[in-house]
Amino acid sequence: QVQLAESGGGLVQPGGSLILSCAASSRTIFSIYAMGWYRQAPGKQRELVASITRGGVTDYADSVKGRFTISRDNANKVDLQLDSLKPEDTAVYSCNADAFVVSRGRMDFWGKGTLVTVSS
Repeated sequence: QVQLAESGGGLVQPGGSLILSCAASSRTIFSIYAMGWYRQAPGKQRELVASITRGGVTDYADSVKGRFTISRDNANKVDLQLDSLKPEDTAVYSCNADAFVVSRGRMDFWGKGTLVTVSS
């Protein structure tokens, strides 16, 4: 199957910045249709933060537009630049990949999640 390796979470003060990275890998041949980051804060539903398709089309939550930027390093790796962080951005951020796996088909994969805490 496809494994998603996440990095970059941590503690940052309001107004600060952070970079989250996610890399997809597998023992089998696979192709990524889209990758993105979701987040879930205590007492709230999980929401899409940002995503990017194989063709480079991006989508952002209204709450992060102008502050977060998602980009592709290559077909299997994405970075999320988080700027001007606010306390309400505090959440567990999880990487997601919409992928086609040879001999298995199109499947959805999730990383373990990384905690981003924005606090003074």
